Amino acid sequence: MAAATGAGKGGIATVNQAVVPPEASGLRLDVYAAQLPGIVSRAMAQRLIEGGELTVNGHPGRPSLRLSGGELIAYTIPPPEPATAEPEDLPLDILYEDEDLIVIDKPRGMVVHPAAGNRRGTLVNAVLAHAGTLSGVGGVARPGIVHRLDKDTSGVMVVAKNDSAHLALAAQFKAHSIDRRYLALIKGHLPTPEGTVSGNIGRHPRHRKKMAVVQTGGKPAVTHWRVIEEFPGYTLIEARLETGRTHQIRVHLSHIGHPVAGDPVYGGKAGELNLQGQALHAAVLAFRHPRTGKKLAFRTVPPSDFQAALTQLRSRQSSS
Repeated sequence: MAAATGAGKGGIATVNQAVVPPEASGLRLDVYAAQLPGIVSRAMAQRLIEGGELTVNGHPGRPSLRLSGGELIAYTIPPPEPATAEPEDLPLDILYEDEDLIVIDKPRGMVVHPAAGNRRGTLVNAVLAHAGTLSGVGGVARPGIVHRLDKDTSGVMVVAKNDSAHLALAAQFKAHSIDRRYLALIKGHLPTPEGTVSGNIGRHPRHRKKMAVVQTGGKPAVTHWRVIEEFPGYTLIEARLETGRTHQIRVHLSHIGHPVAGDPVYGGKAGELNLQGQALHAAVLAFRHPRTGKKLAFRTVPPSDFQAALTQLRSRQSSS
């Protein structure tokens, strides 16, 4: 990948150029663009292409354009937008904090960032009140947010306080070098002690608020799982992500017939266990510190109702 970068004056967007190498021949424009410096995700690449801020040989492109090699890509990275979400003094379970980042154990039921219908009470609102400022790379709607958890998924998250930390952490996520492991209580029993689910995830063809494994389109997704403990009718597994698609673990496990217990959206109702929500918890997050390179690793336990369900299942098993 050859690239020449020129930064504008303060507050002016940065203009970049790259010549598509021969080995990128056949790639979609958005897939290739997502690998370029300053573009932190395929979604960001698509926004730049569709907004006319990324051109091919001086002409507008489209995300699905197939490259041949040798094209000149020119793109403009808009300057980071200041965070404008309103700070709110909400409780946070902080696991680690320094000048670059903050690691939080997110509770189930908390939305990560403001969006339509959820302008207040989010993790971003709470972290802004605590930290004062966050990175602007994610834009005004998602300051500091490098990765997300579903509203009803609990567990470890890292939030960036400045742009350099955000870009460095985003690069680790893009390279799949971050260790993300989840605990999930699922329905039924898996056929082997460990395995992998792969399949593109996109919008459900009939239910637009749901995701699904799709035959065409969507985004590639890979989930590895390992059985930890088996009970009558349920299994506790550890799931490890290679990719981070919307609802990925829930969709993949439902697709193979083993939905997450307590997840009514994807077929995992489990009223007999008195779960207050889906039994899915981001238990482990490990990454390299964006400034020092030191490895940081964090582990948390699931919510109390998840733990109570496991106790109940173990009791059932011992008495049967």
